[in-house]
Amino acid sequence: MIDIDIPGRPPLHLATALVDFNGTLACDGRLIDGVAERLRALSVSIDVRVVTGDTTGTAREALAGLPVDIDIMPRDDQEHAKRAVIERLDPGATVAIGNGRNDRALAQRAALSIAVIGPEGCALDVLLHADVVCGSIVDALDLLLLPRRLVATLRC
Repeated sequence: MIDIDIPGRPPLHLATALVDFNGTLACDGRLIDGVAERLRALSVSIDVRVVTGDTTGTAREALAGLPVDIDIMPRDDQEHAKRAVIERLDPGATVAIGNGRNDRALAQRAALSIAVIGPEGCALDVLLHADVVCGSIVDALDLLLLPRRLVATLRC
């Protein structure tokens, strides 16, 4: 569990991270440098679930050996499938990290949502619902590993 007290907001008690793969954790199907070690460190505190349409078909291979659960979404209506995943969990104890339009429902429902503008860009719908926007997945994961950064960004 990651507990974060942010002045002007209800406290966050995060138990799960739902993270997109393509465009977020990976570019062109390969993990971005620095992601693996951060996922290992994060998994000590919370459950990490990767929810992906797996456009490149490489998610399982790229994430092999990492302490994450992987949910591959069906080809059609991925946003609805991702929404079903967060609804099965506790949205109030979930952080969502993504970049694609199919991550919009995660950003809308999660207690904390982080949009990543990486090499593949970021869908406007996700940006509009994000609590925080980061220029890289490394920065986004570091917000969770170093929560005082979140406090500095989100406090009132």
